[in-house]
Order: sequence, then structure tokens, then C-alpha cells
Amino acid sequence: MTAVAASRKKPMTPQDILFNVICGVFFTLFALLCFYPFYYLFICTISDPQLVEVGQITVVPRGLTLESYAEVLKIDNLANAAMISVLRSVLGTVTSTLCSAYLAYFFTKRNMWGRKFWYRLVVATMYFSAGMIPEYLNNRALGLINTFWIYIIPGLVGVYNMILIKTSMESLPAELEESAVLDGAGYMTRFFRIVVPLQKPILATVALFLLVNHWNDFFTTQLYVTNPKNYTLQFLLYEYLNQVKNSANAVVTGNEGLTATIQTVRTTSIRLTLTAVVIIPIMLVYPFVQKFYVKGVMIGAVKG
Repeated sequence: MTAVAASRKKPMTPQDILFNVICGVFFTLFALLCFYPFYYLFICTISDPQLVEVGQITVVPRGLTLESYAEVLKIDNLANAAMISVLRSVLGTVTSTLCSAYLAYFFTKRNMWGRKFWYRLVVATMYFSAGMIPEYLNNRALGLINTFWIYIIPGLVGVYNMILIKTSMESLPAELEESAVLDGAGYMTRFFRIVVPLQKPILATVALFLLVNHWNDFFTTQLYVTNPKNYTLQFLLYEYLNQVKNSANAVVTGNEGLTATIQTVRTTSIRLTLTAVVIIPIMLVYPFVQKFYVKGVMIGAVKG
């Protein structure tokens, strides 16, 4: 009887019920506050642009139309830019994650020659850089200007990401690799067959950081690329938005005033649509890595 009584759930007091209700209401409202901006963005993109401009869209879409999306799909070179962005995001994320992880793996080896010196030298690059002009000259000397590889090679190793992965790897028992060494496994074999499978949470976390950075970046294109064939989606949409704004500002007086008003309305609607086009793909990826992301962020937070 004593064991059965102990296993029974303790009845909730009125204070417990009140606390749970308050917490439920608070977190529900907080979740709605986080969700509403994305919902508002979406309903504005499918509503009448004129109603969006005057602020009559709040909870439900009105005057359903896909005019803004149709306008965006008419942008020249859109398909190629989207392909460049996808290739850059996927290839850049995979290569940078693996290179950072492999460097971190070697910095965990105490028998590495000059380990402390090289580690401190690499970490120093987080705080000191040559600057934009020397970086541009270096990339030009490497022949990366106006090529797809300007998106990949300069970011192969992220020092901050390397430190995160190194901290996680140091928590692995040394016996795992010692047994593999006895079987004749080399560094590459141990890295890919033992370390990488056990480091999925932190690798997924770093990969998510890199994926978001690659997908959202347009400044690299603006600085290093002039060939439209290598434009990314974000830079192409950024250029298109500037063209729409400039067209609206160019119309000033007379009979063109009505055209200016219409153009301004289109600018607002298209700006929201461009935002949706950019953020929706990355939002669709996040749910698949969320479970690894939460666990990976917590790695190394508790010691002992």
C-alpha cells in the first residue's frame, strides 16, 4: 500500500492550478506575438495591394490576389539566381561544417605539433582582420572575383563554429578512439566513423547557423560579383526592390501623380512579397533540425 500511495500523483492545490493557468496564458500570448508577424506578412502578400497600403489588413486577407507573386516571378534571371542561392547554401553549409569540424578535431589531439600555438593563432583571427580592401585584393589574387567560389572558399572555416565543435568533441570518452586505433583506424576513419556520428547535435546547430548566413547574405555579391550569372536570389531581389523604389520616386508632379501613388502601393506590396520569398524557404528547414539545435546549443553549458 505504501508503494502504491507513493506512486500516486499528488493532487494539485488551487495555487498550482492558478500558476499553470497563468503560465499557459502567458506562453500562449507570447507564441502568438512571435507567430503574428509572419502570419501578417503572408496575408498581406495575398491581399489587395491598395488595402495593404492603407492598413486595412490586420487579421484576415481581403481582396485575394496573387498579383504581387506574379510580379516577382517576372523578374529576369530569377530561376538562375534561385539556383545559385540554393547551391551556395547547401555546398557552403556542408563544406564549412566539415572543414570547421575537422580542424576542431585536430585541435583536440594533444600530440598535435604546436597545438597551442596554432590554436591561439586561429582564435586571434576572430578579433583581428586585415580589413575589407586587403580581403578584396587577396580574393582577386586568388581569382575568386566574379566566380561562384567566392561564396564558398573564403568561408570554409569559421573560427567561432570551430570552437563550439571542439568544446563538444572534448566531452567524448578517449576510449572510443583508443579502441579504433588498436584496430588500425587512422585519423580520417576515426573522424568520419566515430566522431561525426556522435556529434550530430552540435554539427546540426552549426549547419543551421551557416545555412541562414549563406541564404540571407547579399553583401558578398554586391562586393565581389558583377556577372548576373552569379547573382544570388537575395541580391537580385534587393536590386529589383531598389529599381521599384527609384521608379516610384522618379514620378513627381502633374498627371503622373496618380501613377506615383499606384507605384508606391505596388512598392509596399512587392516589398512584403520579396520578404516572404526570402524567409519562407529557411523557415521550412528549421523544423527538421530543431531537435538537434536545442540539444547542440546546450552542449558544453554544464561541466562536471
